[in-house]
Amino acid sequence: MAVRKKTESKTNAHWEREALEKIALSALGEQKIARRWGIFFKSITFLYLFVLLFFAFGASHTKGGSGNHTALIEINGVIGEKDEVNAKDFFESVQRAYESRGTKGIILKINSPGGSPVQAGMINDEIKRQKKLHPLIPVYAVVEDICASGGYYVAVAADEIFVDKASIVGSIGVLMDGFGFTETMKKAGVERRLMTAGSNKAMLDPFSPVNPKQQAFVQEMLNQVHQQFIKVVKDGRGNRLKESPETFSGLFWNGEAAVKLGLADGFGNYDYVAREIIKAEEVVDFTTYEGFADRFARKFGASLGSSMNESLRTAILNQKLIIK
Repeated sequence: MAVRKKTESKTNAHWEREALEKIALSALGEQKIARRWGIFFKSITFLYLFVLLFFAFGASHTKGGSGNHTALIEINGVIGEKDEVNAKDFFESVQRAYESRGTKGIILKINSPGGSPVQAGMINDEIKRQKKLHPLIPVYAVVEDICASGGYYVAVAADEIFVDKASIVGSIGVLMDGFGFTETMKKAGVERRLMTAGSNKAMLDPFSPVNPKQQAFVQEMLNQVHQQFIKVVKDGRGNRLKESPETFSGLFWNGEAAVKLGLADGFGNYDYVAREIIKAEEVVDFTTYEGFADRFARKFGASLGSSMNESLRTAILNQKLIIK
């Protein structure tokens, strides 16, 4: 009986040891699997960060050309210092396009409703400056959907403008818009309390009645900018422009009418211009595209600016004195 109990005790101890060994081995196996998955996910994360860094520091740069080619620069979107199209990026793009040894001609592929007259003017001036430095390299504007206002301001610096028959071209004018809430405030029983130092500091305030003298001042300023625009168009188009009372009224036309009016020279897309006009069928894109880091910085800056504007608004509502 004692021998049987001793045997059973040894058997139980052996079974417990085997169970513990199995549990330990199982735990070690799970640790190895977890470690492998950890390495896998860390590798994926590293690869993801590497791709982001590549696009942040590399995607904003463009391809260079080898052999004879047509240089392409896109003017795609609203024109403004912080918008899709701006003078800084354009300067970089056009400089690289001219520095490329095989560049036989440059195409400005335009699809823009306009924007800042300052940025459009800077781009126009740079095109004309570069053309004087490189007289043997022609510059052509090719319009896709729309080339209006500031977009056309840029286009007239080119040697010739090509459009699609359904493109929208023109809108040679200047505007400044806003809202007036004086009647709404009267109906709502709201009193406007505005204090300024300087008789014109609150010019165009939407909660105050229009001041005729200030309105005339702003209109004169708009007229001056409009005349600057008109001069740029006349200088760029020369005797090709068939001027009429509507030409500089702010109207816009389709591509077919634009050619008849001398606002454009002919029909064709950028492939056609490269192949048939420049005679360099290979097209190399020199456009400076916004990278991930730039987009992040711009969005962060916009968020920060919004926060600062909110703080400023709160200070004004609390009637704190602010000198700007």
